[in-house]
Amino acid sequence: MSNKSYGCLIALLLLGLIVSLGLNVGHFLGKMDLAVGSAGAFSSARPKKHLHETTVESPKQATQDKIVHIDLEGIISSMSVSGIFADAMPSVESIKTALEQAVADKNVKAIVLRVNSPGGEVTASDIIYNAVKKAAKVKPVVVYMDAMAASGGYYVACGATKIVASETTLTASIGVIIETMNYSELFGKVGLSMTAFTSGAFKDSLSGARPMREDEKAYVQNLVMQMYDRFLGIVSEARGVPKELLKSTVADGRVVTGREALAAKLVDQIGYVEDAYELARTLGAAPDAGVVKYRNEVSLFDALGMASAKAGAPPAKVQLDVSSGLLPKLLPGVPYYLPPSFAH
Repeated sequence: MSNKSYGCLIALLLLGLIVSLGLNVGHFLGKMDLAVGSAGAFSSARPKKHLHETTVESPKQATQDKIVHIDLEGIISSMSVSGIFADAMPSVESIKTALEQAVADKNVKAIVLRVNSPGGEVTASDIIYNAVKKAAKVKPVVVYMDAMAASGGYYVACGATKIVASETTLTASIGVIIETMNYSELFGKVGLSMTAFTSGAFKDSLSGARPMREDEKAYVQNLVMQMYDRFLGIVSEARGVPKELLKSTVADGRVVTGREALAAKLVDQIGYVEDAYELARTLGAAPDAGVVKYRNEVSLFDALGMASAKAGAPPAKVQLDVSSGLLPKLLPGVPYYLPPSFAH
């Protein structure tokens, strides 16, 4: 065998060794996470990933001061989204991570949270609201409402220091909705039936296989009103408007424009995202601050770890469901902060 052939063989062997080493390191780190989590030796397996910055607006003068722009886009959900869709559909944890990093960075003087969302799950909205409120206790947080900041989107905005809405923003929709589908008559027509064995009278409430009892309707309605009352309390505290006044005006589930929201004291100012930046600079006492966005970056070890975890797994099937267009699919029995038009 020639020296050239030996050289190629050695290069291939070295490449294979490097790839194998990387896969094993990724696998080891994954195992270490599991081991640390189960043993409880540390408070967390690994520190949270550091988000990288992209400049949106350069500083007006030579300064380290900056405003962080964070996007909350789409349906608010507790579902985690990873991979290439992580930035397009931010999870509850990704928003919390971004807020925490902004608060911890001494050069960040204020935060602009751009909300473009029709709302979503009750609990997910409440968690993000709480994270925004905690951040606002440390640094000014300005919410900029884009095309829509309704229901759960408005709920989140109530945690901010100030709220800026566009003239044409659709917001409010202060209310709660729980849906279910009843197909008991259809079952009868096709000769099907369902038998359920439950431990209590309300265990199979919202079952579509049988007509709903009046006491069940009262029970579910009570759940909805409890969550609605909390929503009212959040808005009343944040905006300084009595709950009874809200109930008799804009808190009946209606969607209003940004201008109408200003008249109802649901927002502080009409403007564009640039106006939100200026307000953040004023509140943060940083008139020359630049504006940055956070972004996720997948490291080599992350990629190798994912490859190691998927090694030997059967090929994944890609399924696309376009039957309901761009509207979200509501889970039966799950409470949502959503406008009525999104709940079908």
